[in-house]
Amino acid sequence: MILDKILQGCAVGSVQGNIRTEVHSICNDSRKVVPGALFIAVRGYAVDGHDFMASAVEKGACAIVYQDESALEQLQGKDLSEVALVKVASSRSALATIASNFYDRPSEKLTLVGITGTNGKTTTVTLLYRLFTMLGYNCGLLSTIANYVGSKMTEAVNTTSDPITINSLLAEMVAQGCAYCFMEVSSIGVEQERVAGLKFKAGIFSNLTHDHLDYHKTFAEYLRCKKLFFDNLPSDAFAITNIDDRNGEVMLQNTRARKVTYSCRSMADHTCRVMEMSFDGMMLKIDSTETWCRLTGMYNAYNLLAIYTTALVLGAEKDEILVALSTLKPAPGRLENIKGPKDISVIIDYAHTPDALENVLKTLREIAPDRELICVFGCGGDRDKTKRPEMGAIAQKYADRIIVTSDNSRSESTSAIMADIKAGMDISGRAKSLFIEDREEAIRTGVAIATQGATLLLAGKGHETYQIIGTEKRHFDEKEIIEQINKETR
Repeated sequence: MILDKILQGCAVGSVQGNIRTEVHSICNDSRKVVPGALFIAVRGYAVDGHDFMASAVEKGACAIVYQDESALEQLQGKDLSEVALVKVASSRSALATIASNFYDRPSEKLTLVGITGTNGKTTTVTLLYRLFTMLGYNCGLLSTIANYVGSKMTEAVNTTSDPITINSLLAEMVAQGCAYCFMEVSSIGVEQERVAGLKFKAGIFSNLTHDHLDYHKTFAEYLRCKKLFFDNLPSDAFAITNIDDRNGEVMLQNTRARKVTYSCRSMADHTCRVMEMSFDGMMLKIDSTETWCRLTGMYNAYNLLAIYTTALVLGAEKDEILVALSTLKPAPGRLENIKGPKDISVIIDYAHTPDALENVLKTLREIAPDRELICVFGCGGDRDKTKRPEMGAIAQKYADRIIVTSDNSRSESTSAIMADIKAGMDISGRAKSLFIEDREEAIRTGVAIATQGATLLLAGKGHETYQIIGTEKRHFDEKEIIEQINKETR
């Protein structure tokens, strides 16, 4: 594709070189530069792409997009006769526009639906993908767990990928005839403009609780980034929001999109009530119609209502939606129930925020109030430290026994993270807690101390099949561990 076409819509300040040069690939990682590539120098959270402009030239880049004028100094003495240098107001914004242009604006050629919020994103997009697939549509999925183009799966690295990856996958979806794509949209992804340049048909807001303050620093900034997603929706899109969350209506304040509300507690465009609940599922009354669903928990009632509301506004028939909802299974690592020894119900869940942990523990208490409830959990290293004591206090409130352990400690000391969690507990909480750094040992201890028929929650890892200790990513699959324990106790 010709460079000047790729740059359409970018705030270009100046150009040196041939604007009509042919570009064969685009990248914002200098390690991926090949001859004929366009390199976009983006100032990142930890690394500044401007520092690698010379390397990109040496590897054969035909064009470089940059915003920092001083970065040109490193190119002195380099042969730039075949290189176009394009200065823009914002490299990050230009990256999103360039990626969309290079892949021929794929988001405009299918129905793109995004969901943002602290909890529920993965479950909602995964089940929307499954529901519309059941309705006969070829669909795509961009999620924390995995990306799908039709039935083809690729591994996901971030909740919201970079613009080049996103547009590349969307273009592949278009080529494969996908009619819909359902996508998780993180606050960091919005702030870093990873979704800029995409045309969404619908945006969904689930909830907003404590998370990512290591990045955003303040809750107000976290809220602003979530809201920015809705502010940028076009007038022909739908803004779908949970008005039971105190920030639900905030999301709608400046949006041009058509507003649709859902609620499990008050009046809204679409409502839901939980009639019955068990480990196997729950009976819901959705817009006056009762439906049995295989997911359980109040937070899943909200997820299912968001799915139902979204499917309706996208034109699906109510009866078909409700039938499909009744067959949907939970997303991997979301309240997965595995039978352990001694008739223990081992629940594996991705809950890694205070609100998510409380939701899961509260649900397990409601379903089986007379069973012993043991909670095994930790907190990630190099992430928001302020949530650690909160999660300790929540575990103390709901669980009979607590085992605090590791969960992707990264460069931090596991014992220091555990001490932060312990700080949120009082004397009674600490008295019923064990602190075991090795997560497999913690799980085995949880099984060993559990009484007959107890509920054992393994929180934080969910679908993940690894542990990150230091810089090493080690294989770690909680389902495999439970299966091994079952074999050993037969």
